[in-house]
Parts: sequence; structure tokens; C-alpha cells
Amino acid sequence: MLDMLWKWGSVFGTGMLELWAGIPLGFVLQLSPVTTGVLSGAGAIASGAIVIYLGGSLRAWLLKRVAQKEGQKGRMARIWEKYGVIGLGLLSPLLTGAPLGAAIGISLGAPTGKLMLWMAIGIIIWSAILTAAVAYGLLTLMP
Repeated sequence: MLDMLWKWGSVFGTGMLELWAGIPLGFVLQLSPVTTGVLSGAGAIASGAIVIYLGGSLRAWLLKRVAQKEGQKGRMARIWEKYGVIGLGLLSPLLTGAPLGAAIGISLGAPTGKLMLWMAIGIIIWSAILTAAVAYGLLTLMP
């Protein structure tokens, strides 16, 4: 029982840092694909929520530290301009990771509730896709 809690905690904690890393870890620890996807996704959602709801002071810090030069825009700023909160929420879990995507959204002035909703939807979608891809890859490689 304690061994299983350590495995679950490891996948959840790794998912908080990076969704991409939590999913393979779950398979290495021999957790089921559903458990792996859920724990990794829950960790990513938790880290996004922490950043979003503690984002006021983070926004001020980011605006001071990460001010872009005039005329120069990063990938997330271009996504923000083109697709808004929905695009940022759906793409950032894959491109930058949930915590950084949430920080970018907060720094760009996204409404917290809407950002949290779309980040959670994006994390759930990418968690399912990545878990299925890893599971399918393992089934293909190990008959």
C-alpha cells in the first residue's frame, strides 16, 4: 500500500513539474495507463492552479523581469494575440508546460477563471493523447 502511494505521489509530483515527464514515469513504475494519465494530468492541473491563483505577485515580477524588446514577440504572445485564452489554455500544456503557460496567461492579463478552465481542458486533452501514445508505443514494441 505504501509502495503504491509513493508511485502515485511520484507521478503526481512529476506531472506538476512537467506533464511530458509524468506519463513515462507512470509506465516505468508499472501503473495502469488510466492511473498514469489521471495522476499526471491532476498534477499538471494543480501546478497550473497554484500559478493562476497566486498569480498577482507573479504577474508583477514577470512584467519586470521578462519584458520583451519592442517589436519582438515570443511564440506564446503570438498564440495569445491570435487565439486568446482558449488557444493559450489548449496549447501551452504541450508547448511550455502548465506552470509556465499559466504564468504567461497571468502576465498577459487573462481572467483567472477562464484561464483555469481552458488550461484544465488542455491538460486533460494532452494527458489523454500522450498517455494513449505511450501505451500504444509500448504495446507495439513489447508484444
